[in-house]
Amino acid sequence: MIDSRKIQEEFCEERNWNQYHSPRNILLALVGEVGELSEIFQWKGEVKKGLPEFTEKEKEHVGQELSDVLVYLIRLADRCHVDLSTAVLNKIEQNRLKYPADKVYGKSEKYTEYIEK
Repeated sequence: MIDSRKIQEEFCEERNWNQYHSPRNILLALVGEVGELSEIFQWKGEVKKGLPEFTEKEKEHVGQELSDVLVYLIRLADRCHVDLSTAVLNKIEQNRLKYPADKVYGKSEKYTEYIEK
């Protein structure tokens, strides 16, 4: 992610776009891209892993929109001075503690359902 962050930063600097990239503006752009991604799936019903019922054009579109979402997410983290790689690893560890495999295996309830009372 570090390389992606640096490449995106250079891209924006070359265009003098940093002046527009407040965390709020980047967040709103990110939400817009998530909306565009959701439109692809909106009327598909349940979608199987690998998107076997999608055309190649639709799969390519999914890839483009996922890329847009990731670019904005990385940019938002950068503008908020969040080390996204570290934050992700920390979150995964928190989730391991919240959802111990021996208690949640094959279950989908929220972690609060597993807290011993």
